[in-house]
Amino acid sequence: MGIFSRFQDIINANINSLLDRAEDPEKMIRLMIQEMEETLIEVRTTSAKVIADKKMLERRAIALQKDADEWESKAALALNKKREDLARAALTEQAAAAETLEIAHQELDAIEEHLNDLNSEISQLQHKLDDAKAKQKSLLAREQTTRSRLEIKRRFSRDKLNEAFDKFERYERKMDDMEAEVESYDLGTKDLANEIEDLERNEKVDQAMAKLKAQMNKNKSGD
Repeated sequence: MGIFSRFQDIINANINSLLDRAEDPEKMIRLMIQEMEETLIEVRTTSAKVIADKKMLERRAIALQKDADEWESKAALALNKKREDLARAALTEQAAAAETLEIAHQELDAIEEHLNDLNSEISQLQHKLDDAKAKQKSLLAREQTTRSRLEIKRRFSRDKLNEAFDKFERYERKMDDMEAEVESYDLGTKDLANEIEDLERNEKVDQAMAKLKAQMNKNKSGD
C-alpha cells in the first residue's frame, strides 16, 4: 500500500533482531513506538476518509438504482400509452443510469478491497506496536533489575574489601600490642643483663691475659 511506502521496514521488522543490533535498545524501541503510533494515526485517518467515500458512493448507487427503476417504469407507462418513442427514450435513460450504477458498484468493490488492505495493515501495525510496548516494559524491568543486582554486587564487593582491610588492620594492631607487651617486660632488665655479659666477657679476657703472662714468665726463666 502507498500509505506504507515509507514505513515498510516497520511493518516487516523483526523487533528482536533490531534489538540485538541496537546500541541503545530502550531508546530504539521508544523511537519505534513513537513512529508506529504516528503511522497508526495516519492510517486510521486515511481509513476514516475511505469509509466516508464509501458511504457517499453507496448513497449515489442507491440514487442511481432508483433512477434506473423510475426510467424503467416510465418506459412501461409510455408503452401502455402506445408511445414507443417515449418508451425508447426512457429506456435509454434507464440504460445510462444502469451503466453508471455498474461503475459505482465497481468503485465500491475497489473501496472495499482498499479498506480490507488498510484493516490488515492496521492489524499488523497494532500487533507490532503492542509487541514493542511489551518489550519496552520488559526491557525497563530488566534494566532496573540488572542495575539493582549490579549495585548489590558492587556494594557487597566493597564491603568485603573493607572487611578484609579491617581484619588486616586489626591483626597488625594486635601484633603491635603483643610486641609492645614483650618490650615492656624487657624494660629495666635489659641493661643489667648487658652488664653481666660484659663482666663475664671481661673475666674471660683477664683469664686469658693471666695465662699469657704466666707462659711468658716461664719462658724467661728457662732462658
